[in-house]
Amino acid sequence: MGTSPYSIRLDDELRKSLEREAEIEDRPPAQLAVRAIRSMLEAKAAKREAIETALQQADEGRFISAEAMTDWIDSWDSEDELPMPVADITPSRS
Repeated sequence: MGTSPYSIRLDDELRKSLEREAEIEDRPPAQLAVRAIRSMLEAKAAKREAIETALQQADEGRFISAEAMTDWIDSWDSEDELPMPVADITPSRS
């Protein structure tokens, strides 16, 4: 995989923050910028994939009940945290 130069404009505050962080990590600012851009793009791709999966499940009539979702959320930050719920409402197969 090759690389190619890419120029962006940063406001002074953002540029200074990037340079400070690069100095702390003893890395070039460009390397931190590339990591940040890569991380943001990966997060956006994961979000789009999750949305597509949810839309497919909705089209199939598969949903998570409010009760299952509430139980899961209520378990957050507890010693008995529940795993993320799965679809428990499905179309009847008659």
